[in-house]
Amino acid sequence: MKCIVGLGNPGSRYRFTRHNIGFLALELMIASFKASHAESNDLFECYQTSIGETPVLFLMPQTYMNNSGVAIREIRQQYDLALEDILVLFDDFQLPFGTLRLRPKGSDGGHNGIASVIYHLQSDLIPRLRIGVGGATLPASHTHEVMADYVLSSFDAEEKELLPRLLHHTQDACVGWIEAGIQKTMSQYNRNFFSSAGAE
Repeated sequence: MKCIVGLGNPGSRYRFTRHNIGFLALELMIASFKASHAESNDLFECYQTSIGETPVLFLMPQTYMNNSGVAIREIRQQYDLALEDILVLFDDFQLPFGTLRLRPKGSDGGHNGIASVIYHLQSDLIPRLRIGVGGATLPASHTHEVMADYVLSSFDAEEKELLPRLLHHTQDACVGWIEAGIQKTMSQYNRNFFSSAGAE
């Protein structure tokens, strides 16, 4: 079994903000693969499907971003998941919009959501897919307060037009992770899909 986790904040207020791109990607996959609702509680919403022959859980923590790890710890214990079978999707303002970066492990990079995941799972050996949300309006100053406002802002008009394509690329990368493994998928999907070199 594999588990794909989208990080975000619950509630309509946050739904289309940069910080919620993990949720948006998961919502697309839930619809695309006709996942059935498995469980809801104060910690998470969970959906289940199969991709090929592999059972897959889609997990959306409902604890707000800074406590995301609590939900993942609970679902890991419930389904006896290995760390390498969990993939966490989250926003990264340090990557240009349209960029994907899949990694098998690493530090939190200053992201509170993945910091919570590392803390509650007591390991940084957690596959993660960073989704670039840094756009033209990215502030020059990267102070905590300024960037907190930025990641909770909405996408601009051009980004909104490209967003469905970015979410589909994210979905394809997740399927690649399940079917082909992380190393092959990294070589195929770790790039900017909207740069002049990678534009489609």
